[in-house]
Amino acid sequence: MFWLAARSVVVSLPKWRSFSLLLRTPASKCISFAPSPLLLRSRHVERIYCFKDHKVSKGSARGTKKLKASSTVLHDKDLSHIIWWKERLQQCRKPSTIQLIKRLMYSNLLGLDVNLKNGSLKEGNLNWEMLQFKSKFPREVLLCRVGDFYEAIGIDACILVEYAGLNPFGGLRTDSIPRAGCPVVNLRQTLDDLTCNGYSVCIVEEVQGPTQARSRKGRFISGHAHPGSPYVFGLVGVDHDLDFPEPMPVVGISRSARGYLIVSVLETMKTYSSEDGLTEEALVAKLRTCRYHHLFLHTSLRHNPSGTCRWGEFGEGGLLWGECNARHFEWFEGNPVTELLYKVRELYGIDDGVVFRNVTVPSENRPRPLHLGTATQIGAIPTEGIPCLLKVLLPSNCMGLPVLYVRDLLLNPPAYEIASTIQATCKLMSNVTCSIPEFTCISPAKLVKLLELREANHIEFCRIKNVLDEILHMHRNSELCEILKSLMDPTWVATGLKVDFETLVNECEWASGRICEMISLDGEIDQKLSSSSVIPSEFFEDMECLWKGRVKRVHIEEEFAEVERAAQALSSAVTEDFLPIISRIKATTAPLGGPKGEILYAREHEAVWFKGKRFAPAIWAGTPGEEQIKQLKPAIDSKGRKVGEEWFTTIKVEDALMRYHGASDKAKAKVLELLRGLSAELQSKINILVFASMLLVIAKALFAHVSEGRRRKWVFPTLFRFNKSSKDVKSLDGTNRMKLIGLSPYWLEAAEGSAVRNTVDMHSLVLLTGPNGGGKSSLLRSICASALLGICGFMVPAESAMIPHFDSIMLHMKSYDSPADGKSSFQVEMSEIRSLITGASSRSLVLVDEICRGTETAKGTCIAGSIVETLDNIGCLGIVSTHLHGIFDLPLDTKKTECKAMGTECVDGQTRPTWRLIDGICRESLAFETAKREGIPETIIQRAEDLYFSAYAVEVSSERIEERKKQFYSGGTVNSFHEAHFPPRGTTAGALDHNTNSGKVEVIERKDVESAITIICQRKLIELYKQKNTSELLAVHCVAIGAREQPPPSTIGSSCVYVMLRPDKRLYVGVTDDLEGRVRAHRSKEGMHHVSFLYFIVQGKSIACQLETLLINQLPNKGFQLTNVADGKHRNFGTANLSLESMPVH
Repeated sequence: MFWLAARSVVVSLPKWRSFSLLLRTPASKCISFAPSPLLLRSRHVERIYCFKDHKVSKGSARGTKKLKASSTVLHDKDLSHIIWWKERLQQCRKPSTIQLIKRLMYSNLLGLDVNLKNGSLKEGNLNWEMLQFKSKFPREVLLCRVGDFYEAIGIDACILVEYAGLNPFGGLRTDSIPRAGCPVVNLRQTLDDLTCNGYSVCIVEEVQGPTQARSRKGRFISGHAHPGSPYVFGLVGVDHDLDFPEPMPVVGISRSARGYLIVSVLETMKTYSSEDGLTEEALVAKLRTCRYHHLFLHTSLRHNPSGTCRWGEFGEGGLLWGECNARHFEWFEGNPVTELLYKVRELYGIDDGVVFRNVTVPSENRPRPLHLGTATQIGAIPTEGIPCLLKVLLPSNCMGLPVLYVRDLLLNPPAYEIASTIQATCKLMSNVTCSIPEFTCISPAKLVKLLELREANHIEFCRIKNVLDEILHMHRNSELCEILKSLMDPTWVATGLKVDFETLVNECEWASGRICEMISLDGEIDQKLSSSSVIPSEFFEDMECLWKGRVKRVHIEEEFAEVERAAQALSSAVTEDFLPIISRIKATTAPLGGPKGEILYAREHEAVWFKGKRFAPAIWAGTPGEEQIKQLKPAIDSKGRKVGEEWFTTIKVEDALMRYHGASDKAKAKVLELLRGLSAELQSKINILVFASMLLVIAKALFAHVSEGRRRKWVFPTLFRFNKSSKDVKSLDGTNRMKLIGLSPYWLEAAEGSAVRNTVDMHSLVLLTGPNGGGKSSLLRSICASALLGICGFMVPAESAMIPHFDSIMLHMKSYDSPADGKSSFQVEMSEIRSLITGASSRSLVLVDEICRGTETAKGTCIAGSIVETLDNIGCLGIVSTHLHGIFDLPLDTKKTECKAMGTECVDGQTRPTWRLIDGICRESLAFETAKREGIPETIIQRAEDLYFSAYAVEVSSERIEERKKQFYSGGTVNSFHEAHFPPRGTTAGALDHNTNSGKVEVIERKDVESAITIICQRKLIELYKQKNTSELLAVHCVAIGAREQPPPSTIGSSCVYVMLRPDKRLYVGVTDDLEGRVRAHRSKEGMHHVSFLYFIVQGKSIACQLETLLINQLPNKGFQLTNVADGKHRNFGTANLSLESMPVH
């Protein structure tokens, strides 16, 4: 059972909201919707006349008429939109734009001054027609098709000049209204420029086709372009794909009894979600990672009745205000969900009958979303100078939707059940031995928009079929089927759609079969282009490539046959009327200035004509070709104008051309009708398509993570729930504790020995001390990342791990001041600590680095001590690191807090860090050594040491120094003195069709190759085992990688012998420890995109190299042709003494 996308929720919304609501709550000057003082002179505004004083000549009836037209009454709804545009225009900075703005009059939505040239709004003219379109979508830039241009006037022209880099029509003349536009071929670039700057665009197209004389062409709204939602009109008829950006929602924020509420509405998907109980830091983190189209702030955010929007100037709310202050936003009131949906309908012109589906996933038992500081300090939100967690979780070649899924999962950790499912799925993926699909990723928003607007073309249908076929491929494979089933719940959480497994499979089979019945897939050769020996091939290519090869011929057989007959008739007409003239010209010889003529394709006019000169005979003598010359007439274009002096045609050829174009247009119309009909059929299955596409995105993300995790030698942690019944955090059965053995910084390659591993066994709160550069910050960052990865179901950078499912993970590191909010760094730190303490529970992980560093030492130490007591009383797990050693002299009331330190050692009389976690307290800061290492002059260092010893002579007595050395000597090996962050390490559109004849030939050949490989390699292994005098014998098991498949993660780090089956029926034999990378490299070459492979795994590179050489030398004897025969000459490569113990061959 699954939920219908458009039938889940019915929202009742009021049809009208008075603009007086806006007038009662005027906004700050910082926001995008601040009313102009000129327009708001009175508190009770019923109507406003917006016109300028103009000098009108006496007796000028036309001027008087225009002035009357300009005195139009603006009502509330129009006035609000004009104020909105005025605020946008105030941000324009180009001199040319500023000059255009001066010619605007805000008496209508277009901003036209009717007293200027071309400014008339007379009913029936183009300006009036554009005003009607503008009134339907008043907050969108209007582009109207006029011939070969898309034009904008008034306010919209100013926006085009400012943001699209276009020049105004007519220059900067002051007697004409602002006008600008772009050629038809540049429409896509213009739309991209406008949407990238946050504007929505309404596009008006002309009705194509002949019109009567002196009649205006009909126009219609063809579509819209929004940020995150491109313009798709006409895509069904083209032969290329369109990139879809990440959809941008409309976001509303309000205050509730539980905390902060954020509502997100996606116009493209017709969905909305709400999340309540957020902290201020978590809310700001969501705003930082969400590229939204519009931001609305609820009036519940205001803390006082005076109307000011600077809420929370001291304390809570300041961080959110600082985030919103730099952005455009508008106020709203009432029910947050209902009112925001009303705003969305108003913004996008959506009818009341359109239903928005609620995709909110219940948040019970889910960990709290990450705070902004936590997300930035571990690189979940990319931050300069911080190692990016996303870049080490996935391979560098994994991009797009899978990366976005992983990022969202980290920022919003799942419930325990989902995290356990994700981990179990990853474990299955890690053990898969069969080849895996490529996992075609399609944006759900793209699917919904193209199918809803009936604009999906044949390329998109092939991609949809790829998605469906990959789901079915996983279902039919026993190993992958378990993975497919386990991905159902994570996909439900990601989409809000609950789909039954059997329903998914059955619907995918139906949809895939329906597409296969309609769409012409790769390899079908029954739709060749028409051809003729006398007509240039480019003509037929341009005319027929627009519709051939899109749907199967059986559906357009009648239209197809008519086009073939029309093409034959055109070829006959050209042969009869033009060819005799060509023959006559070729037979005529003249040394200079002789006759010339040829049959050419006039691409601009979509015609085949005769082009020649000096071909008419001086004396008509009845010779061959004269009759055809007499039939020639000048060629004319579609507007009846003569094309040129050298272009000619005949009545018969023109009739044949007209017949051919008519047949071709009819065929194209039939193809588009069939494609749009298929879109309508699949739209009824949109939930299944969205679910399937998202499932493959998740599958690709998890497979990529497992592959990278195996390469980095990461492990799966033991994930468990907190013991709710036990109040003692130090329970003996291992619950309510976190243990990380062999933990390494996530940004370092621990497998290469470039990191110091630590063991962290955390039962309670830990007070951590250590020297500068000793690894405290790196340890906290590593623990935070590992805990987060664990509760999300991912692998962690450790040798083994036990991680409880925390209800929140909070990391606080260094703070900076915020001048915009008038806060010092210590104020910012205290604000973050306040949020951290109020959000912590006994099931939380709290990590604080160098607490209270930004204030006076004595009082800062006491504040830090009090915070430690509070966290100890809460009973959370965590670490608080500090250089405030006076905290150990305070009478702290703690019960479970432990003291640990980052170890040091003495080498050549100097104290150095070991970067290892030990028990105890470390009072050595290595401050002088650190300052010296960073280039502070020696004189300053020496003076500092003198001052230190004179002021703190008691603390640094020799007895205490020796005591510290004995207490903290760790005996580790010194690798480096730095604690610096090392920088992290850096589809085809064809559908799957396994039933074609070419596929059968490939299968037969693959079996022959597999049999030969098995015989050759098995014989060699028998010889090796006889030499070892052992009875154990392992069989060679070849695994196939199909044309649109890739190796499983189990091949990572294993020595593989592989054979590539090239399209030219030749073989390539190779050996590698990175099979996935080698397959990708081979397929990146021209003509190799769909090659298949056979491989088997052996223990050790030496054995693999021997078998590679053996195959290269023996396969030609079996009748196979190889491309790398020369590699077989290296017979002695890798023939060192073999160790056959535990040498499995898979």
